[in-house]
Amino acid sequence: MTLTFPLPASLEQKMQPQKAKLHLAVGAFAAEEVTLGQAADIAGISQTEMMGELARRRISLHYDEADFAEDLKTIATLNG
Repeated sequence: MTLTFPLPASLEQKMQPQKAKLHLAVGAFAAEEVTLGQAADIAGISQTEMMGELARRRISLHYDEADFAEDLKTIATLNG
């Protein structure tokens, strides 16, 4: 999907499209509306870069005990 929306003239001169995409991605991730991978895709950067950007802004990753347990199951399955 492509979104097109007008910015106030004062912001249009200051904010480049890449920066606007990053702000959108960070906000959607912080609101728990998208995953880390989806946020990175929105911003057009790698997941590692997205994690760095979130850390810089002091936004924690959404990773809890249930996620950890699921990761342990996956590892066990992969190890046979």
